[in-house]
This record gives sequence, structure tokens and C-alpha cells, in this order.
Amino acid sequence: MAYIIGTILVIITLIIIGLIMRKRVYDVVDRLEAWKMDIMNRNIASQIGRIKQLNLSGETQVKFEKWKDRWEYIVTKELPDIEEYLFDAEEAADRYRFPTAKKTLRNVDQTMQKIEKDIESMLDELDELMESEESSRKEIEQIQPGIKALRKQLSQNRYQYGKAEVRFEVEIDELDEQLDQYHDLVDSGEYSEAQQLVEELKYKLGVLETEIDVFPETYKACKDELPAQLDELFKGLKGMKEDGYRIEHLGFEKEVHNYQRRLLDCVNSLEKGDASEAKVIITEIEDRIAEMYQLLEKEAIAKNYVETKIPSYQDALDSLEGEFHTTKEEVEELKKTYHFEDSDMEKYLSLDKAIMQLRNQLKEISTGMEDEKRSHSDLRAELESGFDQAEELQQKHDEFKKRIQNLRKDELEAKEKLSEMRNELYHCNRRLNKSNIPGVPSFIWNIMEEAAEKNSRVITVLEKQPLDISEVQHALSEAKVAVDHVTEQTEVMLDQAYLTEQVIQYANRYRSQYPVLAAKLSESERLFRSYEYDLALEQAAKAIEEIEPGALKRIEEYQKAAN
Repeated sequence: MAYIIGTILVIITLIIIGLIMRKRVYDVVDRLEAWKMDIMNRNIASQIGRIKQLNLSGETQVKFEKWKDRWEYIVTKELPDIEEYLFDAEEAADRYRFPTAKKTLRNVDQTMQKIEKDIESMLDELDELMESEESSRKEIEQIQPGIKALRKQLSQNRYQYGKAEVRFEVEIDELDEQLDQYHDLVDSGEYSEAQQLVEELKYKLGVLETEIDVFPETYKACKDELPAQLDELFKGLKGMKEDGYRIEHLGFEKEVHNYQRRLLDCVNSLEKGDASEAKVIITEIEDRIAEMYQLLEKEAIAKNYVETKIPSYQDALDSLEGEFHTTKEEVEELKKTYHFEDSDMEKYLSLDKAIMQLRNQLKEISTGMEDEKRSHSDLRAELESGFDQAEELQQKHDEFKKRIQNLRKDELEAKEKLSEMRNELYHCNRRLNKSNIPGVPSFIWNIMEEAAEKNSRVITVLEKQPLDISEVQHALSEAKVAVDHVTEQTEVMLDQAYLTEQVIQYANRYRSQYPVLAAKLSESERLFRSYEYDLALEQAAKAIEEIEPGALKRIEEYQKAAN
């Protein structure tokens, strides 16, 4: 029983699957049938018929026949065949021969796609041909007046073109010939070739328009304007030479002749139709003429500058030499009394040499004024350099004068400082003698004696002839260090002595109570009487701090307030 039920279920399942697959085949058949009907209902023939608006000959006739034949083949052969294939697919599906049905439908689909591509290609080519014809026609409508306008412009301005007029006429005739050729191609139905010819014609017309517009200005510049400018420049060169300007070294006359020859060649090239060289040479000559005028102007200004500034330069050198002569006399006098550093003598000799060189340079400039081969621009450069060097030497000379003047100033300042240091030693000695301390440690007398000797050394150096300021400064520095040391050590020693007395006096109040303190104070008093004030202070301070911490600080503060 179960077997029978299973068999029935399988059969039912297979039937359902078959129905579903058949439905799918029917759906594809319906889609392809609709697609086929859509193609048949399109008005392709009338669209292809638009080509009849053109001249049906040549290329146009060939394309029309090809498209017509292809559409007729689609309608009469391929679409009816597709109808048969669709019927076969349905019949195979009814018989459950689904692989055969699917294969047939794939072939139909591929055929339909190819038909669509062929139709799209035909219509695209048709649109392209129609647009090409329309575009060419519109451009020709603009080109024809352009050619006429060019011919009119040329005939009305013949004098501006010289012999080149014939060449331009020939090129305009060639454009007319191409225009006729275009009409012939259109009449023959060769629209693609006609379109290419229109593009070429349009380009040539644009180039020729530019050439004809630009030519008069270029031709005039090469034939009239630039030659006139070169002639004027040449006359100016002759005039400047007659007026004494030194411009021979610039070589402009030869350059002007060369440009005049090049312009003649350029005019010949223009009349033959070659304008490439003209564009280059016009810019070159214009720039060079401007540059020449700048150089000539520079030479003229230089001549005026040199002629007017030489007297000023002469006066500046005379003044500098006069001042330096006075300085030389002063140096010779000071050398008897003072010692000059090697660096100072090098500066002095360098100044003397540099001033002599400037004097020789002035002679060369004066000689150059008589030499026709020397340009005023070069002379001006030398003169300006001379002014700069003279100004620099004047500054160095002023600095050197201050330097030698400082020799005497340094001597006076050294003597003044020596006097101050001797007074400082005297003051220290007097303080020691007036102090109430038991005595002065020997090291104080030793450093005081050393400081006195260094002061004597300064006096000895000051009395030398010639005086060496560097040696004086060195001796003075050593003496200053020694005197400062004496002052510092004296101050420290006296402070220690006075503070020791205060500490001992303060600690005496505890002497009877603390035997150890009493012993340490006795030792401190012994050291105090032996002039060892630093040790005495240390012993007393240690003793009182053990009994009364912080007492030393209070005693120091009290002593500072008292002083």
C-alpha cells in the first residue's frame, strides 16, 4: 500500500514540475513573440526612406540599397523563421522535451539580438549620414562668404601685400576649386568624403584668413618700419661719435648693417609665402634696438658722470691725503713715546698703501679720458669704485685716529687707577692700625706687600719709553687683583675678630655653670691672642652652640645691625 502511495506522490510531483517548466517555456516564448511583433511594428522602412532626401547616387545609393535589402531580409525571412522556431519550442514543451525547447529559444534570442544590433547600426549610420550632410551644408554656407570676403579684402588693399598678392590670389583660387569639388561630391552622393573636404577647407580658410590679416603688419614692419628705425639708429650712432661719445667698442654699426640685409631677405621670403622667419626676426630686431638705445643712453650718462665727478674725486683724494699726512706726523711723534701694536702698524701701513693706489687709479682714469679706446662706461665703473674705496678708507682712517688718540687716554686712565689702588692700600693699612685687635696675621702683611710690589710694577711699566699700553694694561690688571684680594681678606679678618669678641662676651654668662664651655672659651681666647681669629671664632661658636643652639646666628644679626 505504501509503495503505491509513494509511486502516486512521485508521479504527482513530476507532473507539477513538468507544468512549471512548461509554463516557463511559454513565458519565454511570449516574451520573444512580443519582441518580434515590436520589431515588425517599427517604422524602419520610412526611417530608411529619409535618405531619399539626399542625392541617391554613389556612396548614398550603396548604403540605401544595403539597408533596404537588410530590412527586407529581416521582415521576409528572419522574423517568419523566428515564428516557426517559437512554435517548435512550444510543441517541444508540450511533449516535455525541455532541453530541445531551451536550445531553440536560445537560438531565437541570439537571432533577435543580432537583428536589434543590425537595426541600431543602420539607424546610427543613417543619422550620421544625415547629420554629416546637414553639418557640411551649414559650414559651406559660412565658408562661401568667407572666401568672397577674403578676395574682396585682398583686392581693396593690394598695396599692403606687395608681390605676395599673387600668392594669396592663388590660394583663394585653390579654395574655390575645393568648394566646387565639394558640390561635385554632394551631387555624386559622396557625403562622407564631402564632410572630410569641408573640414579641410575650413582649416585652410582659417589659416589663410589669419595670414592675410597679419601679413600687412608684418610686411610693413619688415619693409618700412624696422628699416626706418635702423636708419635712424645709424644716424644717431654717427652723431654720437661726432660729439665725442666712445661707442666704437659696441660694434653697433656692423650689427645695424647685418639687420638691414636680413630684413631684405625677410621681405623676399614674405612675398614668396614664407612668414616663419619674419616673426622671429621682427621680435629679435625690436628687442635689440631697445637694448642698443639703453646701452647708448648708459654711455651718454657715463660720459657726463665722469666729466663732472672727476674734480670731486680729486678733491676727496686730496682731502684724504692731507688728513693722512697729518696722521703720519702724529704717528712719528707718538712712536717716540708709545709702543704701537703690530696690528696697529699693519692698519697704518695698509692705509698708506691703499691711498697711494687710489692716487694711481685717478691718474689712470685721467689718462683714460684722453684714450679714445676707453669707454666712458668703464671709466665710470672705475670712478664709482674709487669713490667707494675712498669712503671706506676715510672710515678706516677715522678709526685709526681714534685708536692712537686712545693711547694717551689709556695712559692717563692707568695712572688714575694706580692712584686709586694706592689709596685703597693706604686705607686698609690705616684700618688695621686703628683696630683694637691683638695683632694682624702675617698673611695679611704678606699679601699687602705683594699688592704694593705690583703697584710699583705698574709705575715701572708707565715710565718705559716707548710706552707699551698692552704691558701697562696687563700690569694694571694684576695689581688690581692683588689690591682687591688685600681689601677682601682684611675685611674678612676684621669681621672674624670682632665677631669672636662678641661670642666670647656672650658666652661668659655660662662660663661658671659649664666647665667644658669655660675650657673651650679659654682655648678660643688663646687663639684670639695668637691672631688666629678664624680658629678662635670656630672654637667659641662651637662652644656656645652646644649650650644655646642658634646663639651664633643672633649674635651675627646683632653685629650686622650695629654696623
